[in-house]
Amino acid sequence: MEITELLAFAQQNKASDIHLTSDNPPILRVNGEIKPIKIAPLSPDEAKTMIYSIMSEEQRAEYEQDHELDFAISFGQTARFRVNAFTTNRGPAAVFRTIPTIVPTLDQLNAPPIFKRFSDFEKGLVLVTGPTGSGKSTTLAAMIDYINRNHAKHILTIEDPVEFVHQNNKCLINHRELGRHTKSFARALKSALREDPDVILVGEMRDHETIGLALTAAETGHLVMGTLHTSSAAKTIDRIIDVFPAGDKEMVRAMVAGSLQAVISQVLMKRIDGQGGRVAAHDILVGTPAVRNLIRENKVPQIVSMMQMGQRFGMATLEDSVKAMVMQGIVSQDEMERFAMPSAAPASEAGGEAKGAAPAPQPQAAPRPQQQPQQQMPQPAMQSAPQQPQPRPAAPAPQAQPPGAAPKKGIT
Repeated sequence: MEITELLAFAQQNKASDIHLTSDNPPILRVNGEIKPIKIAPLSPDEAKTMIYSIMSEEQRAEYEQDHELDFAISFGQTARFRVNAFTTNRGPAAVFRTIPTIVPTLDQLNAPPIFKRFSDFEKGLVLVTGPTGSGKSTTLAAMIDYINRNHAKHILTIEDPVEFVHQNNKCLINHRELGRHTKSFARALKSALREDPDVILVGEMRDHETIGLALTAAETGHLVMGTLHTSSAAKTIDRIIDVFPAGDKEMVRAMVAGSLQAVISQVLMKRIDGQGGRVAAHDILVGTPAVRNLIRENKVPQIVSMMQMGQRFGMATLEDSVKAMVMQGIVSQDEMERFAMPSAAPASEAGGEAKGAAPAPQPQAAPRPQQQPQQQMPQPAMQSAPQQPQPRPAAPAPQAQPPGAAPKKGIT
């Protein structure tokens, strides 16, 4: 199986991730579930050939030296993939994360209206958090897209690697990628303060130096957006403060209290309303004066109660968000229990709104990337017997973007 066939097959099956591992067949993740493709396992040499076919010479050398590598590729005009290549006890391996070339809008994601207000802020810190694969990058990309459509600003993104690529609309947008355009998040943030940005997107706030520089940028008149791997809005505050040495915590607490605009923590849940795919449920914290005081006074545990009572400010707890979707027939009771949440009233048998539930708009899944009709691909692992893919016309080869090269296809 050629890599082009595999990537096209993954697109047709709406896979979020593709796993290539030596001594195993390729595996897709579809709607959160692992689905092996029924073909023969890949030998280490076959896996290496597939992975190396999308690397530049420089990337191959770096991979052979470090045994792991992050990069992104474009696949025709229909998708991009974030790739992590690594070495296992069996041999070469890689994971591909699908990135649509068309950025979904906040409306298409059915994001709460307050997300647009967060995007309208002139300064401060807006964080999107959640576990790996929870759609953080997609939510941030939709917020950047909203700014690009509605404001005239300079947007600077710092990512590892660059995922969604935006074309200039009303904004000037510059993308910087670790390894290709800068050596670290911290170094890029220091430089950003001299590059006249209005909005800075930090792909991942990994360490106290990066977080400290992001807070400084937010305090000095920039809107800073970033991601963290935390499971709730309240825990995000503790995480930010706890990465700093004990002697710095009070100063950092004051910086967070002074700059925090919002924290969005999200998870993806399977839909049962007939639209397919998954939908995000949100924990939303808004930086009101009362919330800022709780942070300043080190009373973070009280923030959850503030969120429960702060609906008029646009706040919501993840539990309330999920319960509302259960009542509306968007997600199932079992799905809610899978996230260890208390039970909600059962939704109607038909999957519609339960009696007495407040009407709410149905979340819309992100638009499906345009398919390539000429491709005929093998079917996924629902078949009872392994099948070898049949020969077919070659798909457009994914192009590894060379250092300094601008993307050929942008986002509108």
